[in-house]
Amino acid sequence: MSAISPITRAKIKGYLEVFVDGAIEQQKKREIPTFDDPRSYLNKTSSKPKLKPFHAAIIPQEILKINEFERSFSTTLGTTFEEAARLIALEHHAEVSRSFEIQGEVSSAALREIENQVVVFERAARVGEERPSLEKMIEAVLNARDVGEISPRTARSDLYIRTYDGVELFFEIKSPAPNKDQCLSMTQRILRHHLIRGLPRPQVQSYFAMAYNPYGPDRKDYKWSVAKMYLPFEQATLIGHEFWNIVGGPTAYEELLDIYYEVGRDKTKHIIDSLAFGF
Repeated sequence: MSAISPITRAKIKGYLEVFVDGAIEQQKKREIPTFDDPRSYLNKTSSKPKLKPFHAAIIPQEILKINEFERSFSTTLGTTFEEAARLIALEHHAEVSRSFEIQGEVSSAALREIENQVVVFERAARVGEERPSLEKMIEAVLNARDVGEISPRTARSDLYIRTYDGVELFFEIKSPAPNKDQCLSMTQRILRHHLIRGLPRPQVQSYFAMAYNPYGPDRKDYKWSVAKMYLPFEQATLIGHEFWNIVGGPTAYEELLDIYYEVGRDKTKHIIDSLAFGF
């Protein structure tokens, strides 16, 4: 059975087509310094670090335009994963939302405990000691939930899913190569989701989700050491197939990639003509 229905496939494809067209229009508005001759180029000024005299001299401007488009496009492409996941998940789960915010009354002691747990986790990772498990960190935070002064707090997630069994799933869909600060911030956010809901796993599950694995098909192939060191990696990360399986089932990843491929084929000529016309 297909994970993505024809209707949802059409919605995702339409969304991606609009996304590509918008990216092209944005790129058209960007100025790429032209190279007419060495003297004129070396007299150019720029408010941003856009001047690359040796690149501009040796690489045709049409290729520079496409290269600039690719870099900008790659930066914003991640937002499409969120919307694609939302559309797929709507077919398989009870409730689905992007940029989802939860609110709750929690204690200042519990908030301090989150900070403390992250500090302990970071130190243990840095010096090579055994890091506290995610379950132990959640337990410590929940034990402090009603201690001391209570105040309202919120937490956001890129994607929220409530399953038909009532399990709440929170996902931050980020780069598969996060830096240390992003990892520690994500660990903090995971703990905050549990704190605000007042529930441990498995009723509440919060994850750092990577839409794809840049190293290969399986978790064992993943090699980004920063994520493995500064996240509760085995308990709180989902990579590639693992994420899309939860969203829509075992074939969702491959089916979604086929939609991206179809849009890419349909838009190839338009992209080249728009950015490098006449090349």
